[in-house]
Amino acid sequence: MSVLSFGRLLLLAAIIITAFASAPREVTAEPYVQGPSSCKECHTDEYKNWEETVHFKSYRTAHKAKEAKKISIAVSGKKSMKRNKNCTVCHYSNEQKKPDGKSKIKYGPACESCHSASSVWESIHYDYGGPTIKREAEASDHKAKRIADSSAAGLIWTSMNYDIAANCMKCHGLARTDVSGEAFGKMLEAGHPINQSFEVVMFSQGLMRHWRDKRSPAELAQLYIAGQAAKLVSATEAAANSADANYQAMQTKRADDAKAALQPVAQAAALIQSPSDTNARKMMQDIGQQDLSGAVGGQIPCAGPDKTNLWQC
Repeated sequence: MSVLSFGRLLLLAAIIITAFASAPREVTAEPYVQGPSSCKECHTDEYKNWEETVHFKSYRTAHKAKEAKKISIAVSGKKSMKRNKNCTVCHYSNEQKKPDGKSKIKYGPACESCHSASSVWESIHYDYGGPTIKREAEASDHKAKRIADSSAAGLIWTSMNYDIAANCMKCHGLARTDVSGEAFGKMLEAGHPINQSFEVVMFSQGLMRHWRDKRSPAELAQLYIAGQAAKLVSATEAAANSADANYQAMQTKRADDAKAALQPVAQAAALIQSPSDTNARKMMQDIGQQDLSGAVGGQIPCAGPDKTNLWQC
């Protein structure tokens, strides 16, 4: 090979290497749960409030429940809930420090159980316009873009009523898509409790509420409607995806109860007729900021005075 040809070969190799190095690389890492400590620095009050909830305390108590071992064995043959994925997806929250790090169970249900895995949106969420700009000084246009961008990345804001309610119903309705209907059926048969009347307002607006002042009657009505929509959709899909008779009956009852609760809401007609996530979101969009407290306010349940952790009318 001549010196000239060899020089051209080296030049070509250099061009290829430079092009490869400068080309944008697609990030393919799956979103992962970083744990509540990543939220604590900015959300100190919310973190302290969480420490008083059943969600926080359940990390040390759930596995000690009378039927816990029996249920875990019935589902997978494993005695420990913390080693049984059918249990951990709802009863525990993980912590992972980096994309290739090990995910460890360290808490009960925590921030990301409701607001989604933060690895993909945290850096957007706390950027107020630059490293030296505090939240109080954030420009209004930057705030609007930050909220939109973090939502697009997966953050579920507390104001996103239907999305929050849908997350609640996945576990409280035994309706997670990553746990089979057959597994849920075995849980029920082994004694796993199910609160058929679980209602989002009552369970989220007591001690669990941690983000702002109490909601107005109109806002409570919207949250109630979102909760019933999420209950209907999750129950309908869960019943259709299982052959277990007891599990189907339980989910059918949940769906029927939600349909009855939504009857006073004119915008819910299509959802009641054909329950789906799409129709639920369309209903919420059609309702917008309308005050429907007159239509459903009387249906919102209240906890007794002895249940101080729940919503008190």
